[in-house]
Amino acid sequence: MRTFSAWLARLALWLLLLGAVGMIAAMLVGVADVAGTEFLGRPVLGTLEFTESTMVLVVFGALAYAQQRRSHIRVELLYSSVGPRGKSFMEAVTHIVAFLFFALVLWQGYVELIYSWEIKESTMGSVRFPLYPARILLSFGAVLLILQLVLDVIADFGRMRRGEGRPHAIAPR
Repeated sequence: MRTFSAWLARLALWLLLLGAVGMIAAMLVGVADVAGTEFLGRPVLGTLEFTESTMVLVVFGALAYAQQRRSHIRVELLYSSVGPRGKSFMEAVTHIVAFLFFALVLWQGYVELIYSWEIKESTMGSVRFPLYPARILLSFGAVLLILQLVLDVIADFGRMRRGEGRPHAIAPR
């Protein structure tokens, strides 16, 4: 289990880093577009389409890593008033609901990926970008998150059985 968890952590980190590269690329293209429009009267063609595609990478690239590090935003109104077993139970319920939600996202993302591939779907704009790469990244990010959620549910039930609470968030390295 530890080997699988370490493998998943490495994949999540690589997808996060790829998302960071995508964000930097979108930022640079956006800056070039604004500067080109303002100073040269010539925008960078395809800026909107490129930015839309990279946003999928930025968001879905970070989900599994954030889940692994327990970095998602949470509201703890009831959570702080229950004991360790109750906290582990709440964690398990939250992770199961998240699993179900992202399983649906993966399912529909995969359906759209296949459809996009079959019809060779692309953006409508001055530069036509194919949409299937963004859908591949969405599906891959969702798979990594789902796998992390499965590990988390297993850990939640183990902590519930032992009467332990949720571990603290992992500090970035």
